[in-house]
Amino acid sequence: MSRDERAPVDVVVLVSGSGTLLQALLDASQDSTYGVRVVAVGADRDGIAGLERAQRAGVPTFVCRVKDHASRDEWDLALTERTAAHDPRIVVSAGFLKLVGARFLERFAGRYLNSHNALLPAFPGIHGPRDALEYGVKITGATLFVVDAGVDTGAIVAQCAVPVLDDDTEESLTERIKASERPQLVEWVGRMAREGFTVEGRRVRVGPDPASRPSPRGIVPSP
Repeated sequence: MSRDERAPVDVVVLVSGSGTLLQALLDASQDSTYGVRVVAVGADRDGIAGLERAQRAGVPTFVCRVKDHASRDEWDLALTERTAAHDPRIVVSAGFLKLVGARFLERFAGRYLNSHNALLPAFPGIHGPRDALEYGVKITGATLFVVDAGVDTGAIVAQCAVPVLDDDTEESLTERIKASERPQLVEWVGRMAREGFTVEGRRVRVGPDPASRPSPRGIVPSP
């Protein structure tokens, strides 16, 4: 079977806001050769633009709010179950502003990706562009990585650099990072879906694992 004839890899995308990263993935997935099918979009809040983007594209959505559960652990279990119900091979955090817990990380170990708006390990957390400006760096950017139990500490898949201009504000820098972050996310999620990937310590290898037979769907088997 040729690569173009393979079934696309099912992906669930998690969002918390406007969903511009999600939109980039939705647009790319319209191409049958891209190799990705967004099977669901989840959110931690109602009434956000990201959910509206998914609904316009005909993609199923779900909302899992922390405040609807008695504890953070119960929320994590619920999020895990709602996500797993769609049987994704990859889960993408595209502006999802909640830290998942142990159950989620165990269920999707090595297959949960996040895009962060700074060049990790510098400036982790939710204020990457602001922190870069305050520190006075001349170059920042975006990082795609495999999520682990830390805060933005997982193995890095890809990075792109964005110069910091003298007249940048947090808003202008954020928007210019997004302009580079979107194509990076699209490129590497597509490559990981089509070619497969393995995580070895701090290294992410995209392509068939030479130590094992490649999966017929082009991705490392789930644990």
